[in-house]
Amino acid sequence: MNLQGKHILLGVTGGIAAYKAPALVRELRRTGAEVRVVTTPAAQAFVAPLSLQAVSGHPVRGELFDPAAEAGMDHIALARWADLVLVAPATANFLARLSAGLADDLLTTLCLATAAPIAVAPAMNRQMWQAAATVHNVGLLRERGVHLFGPAEGEQACGETGPGRMLEPLELVTCCAGLLMASERLAGVRVLVTAGPTREALDPVRYISNRSSGRMGFAVAEAAAAAGAAVTLVSGPVDLPTPPGVQRVDVVSAAEMAAAVEACDCDLFIGTAAVADYRPVAAAPEKIKKSAARLTLELERNPDILAGVAARPARPFTVGFAAETEQLETHARDKLARKGLDMIAANDVSPRAEGGFDSAVNALRLFWADGEATLPLQDKRQLAHELVQLISDRYRSRPV
Repeated sequence: MNLQGKHILLGVTGGIAAYKAPALVRELRRTGAEVRVVTTPAAQAFVAPLSLQAVSGHPVRGELFDPAAEAGMDHIALARWADLVLVAPATANFLARLSAGLADDLLTTLCLATAAPIAVAPAMNRQMWQAAATVHNVGLLRERGVHLFGPAEGEQACGETGPGRMLEPLELVTCCAGLLMASERLAGVRVLVTAGPTREALDPVRYISNRSSGRMGFAVAEAAAAAGAAVTLVSGPVDLPTPPGVQRVDVVSAAEMAAAVEACDCDLFIGTAAVADYRPVAAAPEKIKKSAARLTLELERNPDILAGVAARPARPFTVGFAAETEQLETHARDKLARKGLDMIAANDVSPRAEGGFDSAVNALRLFWADGEATLPLQDKRQLAHELVQLISDRYRSRPV
């Protein structure tokens, strides 16, 4: 890991895990980062500012208006200085204040004043982490682009065991390096992502479709753009905002999606869309009236977008998705080989699964010719960043 020359602003809040802050500062500095520390008043009950000053080499800030700071405006000066704001530990109280947009101390104020990415490392009792209010606040922060590092599961200071432990200092350093280096992973790479469902018209008011929300595909497009790629997103009909820095093409049917994909050159293709396999042979020109006791529909195959991309003469690195209800690995590996893909991401969409369609969370198993990886159940935006990291590693190591 190399964070040489990076400016990391460490916020320390009032949780027992604050005792790990000096070790975290030390590990960050070993990677070449310059670290400055801001504490909340409660944090000083757990770790002395003098200890943090000794390991960081800079005075520790804690007051919103400090006469000794530049023009008495630490929240502006520090906000401009930081390449990354990391809050570790981040208590339930701090997450609530940050999600509400409060600016009632130096740390929350500079979080509003900075243009740098913000990451939080939650640390609290398991019940506090799982409380409805905390879940809501964390959801709001994720929607606003705040990165979550953890929490981990394990024994807690209260004697209970469960989710809520702050990640260890070395784990947090790895997370920081991954976030700050992400913008270089796919620099200069043209990435094409498909997302959402398709709709196949039966008549002017009815259609065949599926439960895909498009969230996973949009999160992948956002993560690829954050990794430095030039991203085109071809989306079926969904009610989602376009990710920043992404060029979007809206389509409805599988045929329209196939045409949009065919018109776009790319170096890397990620097919997350849930494309309808079949469409009606002929859509009725007028609304079908209810008359007979039975109605028979004649369907025909839609174009196989994924296989078509993988079969191009100058083929891009091709990643497919497989939504399965049973025998996940068997079906995913069959699709990988049959369609000539470089990688496939498979997820369980059976009724027993926690993630998948209509969900903000998901879990994935990744397969390629000579390997595999598992990404555990988590928010789809965080999952997408981990997925793009794996894809970029495979893309960079491919035979040329």
